[in-house]
Amino acid sequence: MNNLNMLSVNEDIKDKIIFLRVDFNIPINDGKVIDDTKIVKMKEIINKLLSKKTKIILCSHLGRPQKNGKEGLSLEQVKNKLENIFKKDIIFLNNYLNKETKDNIKKSNKQLFLLENIRYYKEEENNDPMFAKQLAGLADIYINEAFSCSHRAHASVTGITKFIKSYAGETIISELNSLEKIFNKSNKPVTCIIGGSKISTKIDLISNLIKKVDFMIIGGAMANNFIKYNNFEIGKSLFEPHKEETIKEIFSAANKNNCKLIIPEDVVVSANENIAGKNKSLSEIESSDIIFDIGTNTIKNISEIINSSKTLLWNGPLGFFEKDFFANGSNEVAKLIKINTQKKLLTSIAGGGDTAAAIKKAKAEDGFSYISTAGGAFLEWLEGKILPGLKVLEK
Repeated sequence: MNNLNMLSVNEDIKDKIIFLRVDFNIPINDGKVIDDTKIVKMKEIINKLLSKKTKIILCSHLGRPQKNGKEGLSLEQVKNKLENIFKKDIIFLNNYLNKETKDNIKKSNKQLFLLENIRYYKEEENNDPMFAKQLAGLADIYINEAFSCSHRAHASVTGITKFIKSYAGETIISELNSLEKIFNKSNKPVTCIIGGSKISTKIDLISNLIKKVDFMIIGGAMANNFIKYNNFEIGKSLFEPHKEETIKEIFSAANKNNCKLIIPEDVVVSANENIAGKNKSLSEIESSDIIFDIGTNTIKNISEIINSSKTLLWNGPLGFFEKDFFANGSNEVAKLIKINTQKKLLTSIAGGGDTAAAIKKAKAEDGFSYISTAGGAFLEWLEGKILPGLKVLEK
């Protein structure tokens, strides 16, 4: 990551105000934070900056207030959780777009400040230059610690960098270093597990990765399209129509690039999500069945591939893991990856909110080399796209 501007460990930042773009877009229910993983991840980095006698302005979005309204999306709900984690009083800034804000921060005896939801302003998503300049005027230094937002050309991600000294944060460097192991520093064989519900959202990812991996495992509801393409019954299972040509191209690309494409050979089916399923081979699926998970033989095949792999990337759960009836596929795969990673036999990287949730449910989150919660940015980087939030931080 030598091409990104990074804050030097020797740079004197004493008494500086740092505008820290973070991702505190976290689940909240009845005003209470349900999952503080993203906050805890930032604790050490923020404390390190504070130890250098700085003041930090925390900037994040929460939800989509311009689309869904502001109700329930104030970041003030996060303030108490932040104070508990950092053991410091935090000043919440509701009205901060004025010339007095920076002076007030300088005069304050507090170190941490939290801005109201940045997406309350339509200018944020419009990447309005004047709005970006106002944000830059609040601080002396800008640091982007929100890799997950770096695929968005928004004011607090890209626009602000035109008006203030700007750097890529530690979490961005860590994320990119982990992702580059898949492409530039990977030990072979390399395996990629792609799950989820729609091929259309993963086609660029599959097309890019199929040239670089040895095994491509397809799971989740998107596997139903491949099963149907191979002339098997899928019953009432979820699938995307009119994707035959896309699947044909994927098979062709796999063959051309010597990548072994793995699709389920058996599945777990049920009449609905609230009834325990039955393991069936593909030839046994009936017109009334709904596929909810991969089957035991498929798990065995995937396990053999994982055991032979040195590097692994996982994006997308293998079944409807939210229901315990259909979590077995994702659970077993997650646990095996954990074991092999802890034995130093495997470098494992997982990404995406659902994937992280499936791994957490399997109690395997401490067994992966790296787990990204970046979602869209994670996928776009893997697809080979340039992320605007990183482009503006290049030297």
